[in-house]
Amino acid sequence: MDKVKKRDGRVVDYDRTKIENAIYKALFATGLDNREIAKRLSLQVEENLKGKFKERIPSVEEIQDIVEKVLINEGFSDTAKAYILYRKTREELRETKYLLGVKDDLKLSLNAITVLRNRYLLRDDQGEIIETPKDMFKRVAKAIAEGDKFYQEDWEKSFREFYEMMVNLEFLPNSPTLMNAATPIGQLSACFVLPVPDSIPGIFDTLKYTALIHQSGGGTGFSFSQIRPEGDIVKSTKGIASGPVSFMRIYDMATEVVKQGGRRRGANMGILHVTHPDILEFITAKSKKGILNNFNISVAVTDDFMAKVEKGEDYELVNPRNGKVVRKMNAKEVFDLICYNAWAYGDPGLIFLDEINRKNPTPEIGMIESTNPCGEQPLLPYESCNLGSINLVKMVRDGEFDWEKFGETIKKAVHFLDNVIDVNKFPLAKIEETTKANRKIGLGIMGFADCLLRLNIPYDSEEALRFGEKIAQFLTEKAREASKDLAKRRGPFPNFPKSIYKNGEPLRNATVTTIAPTGTISIIAGVSSGIEPLFALSYVRVALGGHRLLETNEYFEEVLKKKGLYSSFLVREVAERGSIRNISGLPEEMKRLFVTALDISYEWHIKMQAAFQRYIDNGVSKTINLPYEASPETVRQAYLLAWRLQCKGITIYRYGSKEEQVLYIKAPTKDFLTVNGEFSGGCPEGVCIT
Repeated sequence: MDKVKKRDGRVVDYDRTKIENAIYKALFATGLDNREIAKRLSLQVEENLKGKFKERIPSVEEIQDIVEKVLINEGFSDTAKAYILYRKTREELRETKYLLGVKDDLKLSLNAITVLRNRYLLRDDQGEIIETPKDMFKRVAKAIAEGDKFYQEDWEKSFREFYEMMVNLEFLPNSPTLMNAATPIGQLSACFVLPVPDSIPGIFDTLKYTALIHQSGGGTGFSFSQIRPEGDIVKSTKGIASGPVSFMRIYDMATEVVKQGGRRRGANMGILHVTHPDILEFITAKSKKGILNNFNISVAVTDDFMAKVEKGEDYELVNPRNGKVVRKMNAKEVFDLICYNAWAYGDPGLIFLDEINRKNPTPEIGMIESTNPCGEQPLLPYESCNLGSINLVKMVRDGEFDWEKFGETIKKAVHFLDNVIDVNKFPLAKIEETTKANRKIGLGIMGFADCLLRLNIPYDSEEALRFGEKIAQFLTEKAREASKDLAKRRGPFPNFPKSIYKNGEPLRNATVTTIAPTGTISIIAGVSSGIEPLFALSYVRVALGGHRLLETNEYFEEVLKKKGLYSSFLVREVAERGSIRNISGLPEEMKRLFVTALDISYEWHIKMQAAFQRYIDNGVSKTINLPYEASPETVRQAYLLAWRLQCKGITIYRYGSKEEQVLYIKAPTKDFLTVNGEFSGGCPEGVCIT
C-alpha cells in the first residue's frame, strides 16, 4: 500500500509519519508526551491497512477509522476520545470553510480563512471566490518574480523561492501586495506620505491623491504644519483662515467615504509641529466624539522643546505663513496637556523629529516631517515604501533559534521587496519618481512574542531585550548585505551619491528594515503581531455573523497539556481574566513566562521598542499598553523615557480609554475577554494598517 485517496479525490503518496503525528497529538492532549508510543501505534495502524487494503487505495477517513480502533484495542481509550474529538472538530472546521466559499489548501485557521476571504482572495464578476490560499501565493510570487526580467535574471528561480517563503508562512508582504499583485489595480505599497501645502488648490490636490491611495489599499501620513493658523488672514479673498484641524476633518470624511475599495478602512497619520499656533486645538481634537476617527495623530516635537519641558521654560509659537513669532507658551504645560489627552483618549502620540532626521538617509534631498499611519515609516513628501515581515516562529527548531535559516530568508525577502518597486503601479507619477530615486524597503518581523515563548524567555526580561536587539542587528546587517549584492547586479538607488552612505559600498535601497504592526498578515501566519507581547492568552472572538469562538494561544495550550494542567474550566477562567498572573494552581515559572501586554510595565514596553530601534533603519511600531488604572503622570514618564532612549516616536494606549476598541476584558455585557473578527493581537486601539 503506497497511495492514499484525499477528500477532494486526489491520490497522493502514503506517509506513515502523518499517522504518527496525529496519534502523538492525541496522546499529548491526554498528558502522554511519548513519541515512541505514537510510533509503535502507527506501525500497528500500517499493518492493519496492509491487511485490509490489498486491492484498493484507502481513503483518509478509512485510515482514521483504523486509528481509532487501534487506540481502543491497545487500551488508550482517553487518547481515542481525544482523537475522535479532533476528527469531529476538523470536520466542522472544513464544513465552515466550505460555507465561507473558500477551499483551504493550506489548513489555515478559521480566522485566517475569514480574513483571506474578506480581503485577499480574488473574486469573479459575480463576487464568487476564484482562488485558494495557494493560488493567491502563486499569483503574488509570479507577479513579483517578473521584476527579475528587468535585469535579465532567472525569474523562474525567484518565483519558486518567493512562493515557498509565502506558502510556508515564513515571510509575508504587506496587504496591498497580497491584494493587488497581478490585478488591474497593481498598487503594492502600504505606506505613503503626502505634502499638505498652504493653499486651497494644494490641499485639495493632496486630498484627491489620498483618495486614490486609500482606494488601492494604502495608508497615508501628512504634516499639516505648513497650513496657516485659524484666524490668520487670507490675502487673496480678505477672508479668515480656518486652520489645519478644519482641513483634517475634511480628509477624515473623505477617508470614511472611500473605505479603501470596500476591503479595509482607510488610515491616516496627522502630524502638527509643536510650534504651530493651533497646537492646543490639535492636541485636544480627538477629545470630541466622532472627530478624526480615521486618523492617528501625533505632535512633532524637537529636542529643544523636550529640554524646555524638563526645565519648565517657555517656547515660541511661529506662524508658518511668515515665520513670525506670535506668542509664547510654557512647554511643560503644553506637554502635560498632550499627556492628559493621550491618557484620556489614546491620542496624540509623539514623533521625535530630531531623532528621525539624525537617521534620515538622504538629508540632501529633504527633511522628514511625517510618517505613515502607525508611525513606523518616516518618509519624505511623495515617497512610498513597501513592507514585509519574517515569521520568527518558523525560525525556531527544537527550542533553538535557527540563525542560518533567518539569514537565508532575509536575503530572499530583500530581493522580493526590491522587485516590488519595479513591478508596482504607482498611483501618481511624482510618487513613482521619488520612490524609485530612494528605493526604500521595510523588512521586519512578526511572531516575536511567540518566538520568545518557544525559547523560554519572558518578554519583560533583560534576556528578551538582548535577544530583540540581536534580532534587529542581524536583520539589518543581513538585509544591507543583500541590498549591496543587488546593487552590484542592478545598480545603487539613484540618490545614493546624495545619501549618508555615499562614501561606502553602494546600496540598492536607502533603507532596508522597519518593524511594522503586521495586523492581518499575522492572522494569516497564525502568530503574534510585530514585536508586540501577547495581549491575551485566551479570548472569545466574535466573527462569522456573531458567532463566539473561544481561541487559546497554541503554545500556552501545549504547555498546559504537557504539564497535565489543561482543562476547559481553566481556559475559560483565563478568557475571563485576560491573564494568568492571579490564577491559582499554575506554576510560577509559567506565570513568569506567559506574561501579557497589561502584565508588563510601560518601562519594559519602551525598552523593547528602543532595543529594536537601535538597529532598525526606519521606525518601530509598538503600542505602549497601560492598564486602566494608570495615571496621566505614567503617560508623562513614558513619553519622557521614549525620548531619552532615542525612540523615533511613541504611541500609548490606556486600556478602556476609547469607547470603541477591538478587545475588552470583563466588559459589562460580556463574560469573557472578547475581540472582533480581525483582531491580530497587537493593536487594540483599532487603527492599524499593514
